[in-house]
Amino acid sequence: MSETGPHPTAATGAAERPRVLLLFGGRSSEHSVSCVTAAGVLNAVDDSRWDVVPVGVAPSGLWSAEPMDIASWDLRSSPAPEVPEPERPVNLRATAEGRTELVDVDGCSLGHIDVVFPLLHGPFGEDGTMQGHFETLDLPAVGCGVLASAVGMDKHFMKVAFQAAGLEVGPWELITDRQWRRDPDHALRRAARLEFPVFVKPARAGSSFGISRVQDPADLRAAIEHARRFDPRVVVEAGILGREIECAVLDGHGTDEPRASLPGEIVVVEQAGGHQFYDFEAKYQQQGAAELSCPAELEEPAQQQLRELAVRAFEAVDGAGLGRCDFFYTPDGRWIVNEINTMPGFTPISMYPALWERSGIGYAQLVDELITLAIERGPGLH
Repeated sequence: MSETGPHPTAATGAAERPRVLLLFGGRSSEHSVSCVTAAGVLNAVDDSRWDVVPVGVAPSGLWSAEPMDIASWDLRSSPAPEVPEPERPVNLRATAEGRTELVDVDGCSLGHIDVVFPLLHGPFGEDGTMQGHFETLDLPAVGCGVLASAVGMDKHFMKVAFQAAGLEVGPWELITDRQWRRDPDHALRRAARLEFPVFVKPARAGSSFGISRVQDPADLRAAIEHARRFDPRVVVEAGILGREIECAVLDGHGTDEPRASLPGEIVVVEQAGGHQFYDFEAKYQQQGAAELSCPAELEEPAQQQLRELAVRAFEAVDGAGLGRCDFFYTPDGRWIVNEINTMPGFTPISMYPALWERSGIGYAQLVDELITLAIERGPGLH
């Protein structure tokens, strides 16, 4: 599927297939990742089951249903993929009949929408704001709801939720915007008490944007200022000696328990670019910079324990639909949860679909399953 634009309305004969609004792009720094994800989903979705309506969110926040050459989008291309600003923006509107429809700038209907698949990452997409918008329209959506999305987006409150659920987390310090502007030296002293190396991260960003590995306390200030370019709230995490193991979680149907994939381990190949950690370039741009080992080389009891902990982490934030849980496995056999991603990277080469591929659920089947789960769950409180 190379170009996309407004799809036919139900009146043209597509009424038997649920109409899926595929929303991508967005206002965050992960805009280009979302665009490439949309290309992967569009190429994999079963058109015999779903009537997919692709809509891009431009960097300004305006929604566009205008034709886009999605097939040409690639994270290694220059310039990076981007949804162009629309000449005639579109949006969603609730109808008197209790349905939701897509409308153009003049208020003309472009057809009803049954469910939305928000492939949006970061602020204004993955943080609960968009999920709240869908709730006000009684529109089912793939993935987590408002609370889980907001908690899962904030690395500080996420850790608080994990601790309350009895999961072990590593030492960290939160530096708020007010704290930094009022007394940066005090914030630096708090962060410097952590065991080095530390990782300085924007509290509410993903795809490794704005993250720095700091070995010397003298470099903390610059790392914090760099992270603040992406988010005024910053977390500083102590370095943890251990292997980084990830586990994908897929919700269950009805009262069934959520499902956990086989564990996976990303091995960063240093000679491929000198990456000190799994950064944006290693994730998406440089072929051969990282390799996935799945199932990770772990004894069976450790694998089973990780899968149980991943489900517990998912439920600790009231997760729904999908999530990817990242852990450290220490030399003494402890699992320390690092974070949960409630809308993980979903390009065909991303970790979440790769873990499920190795666990027996292919990319196209995963897309189908997620849409089905969203419709089954429906909108509203659960």
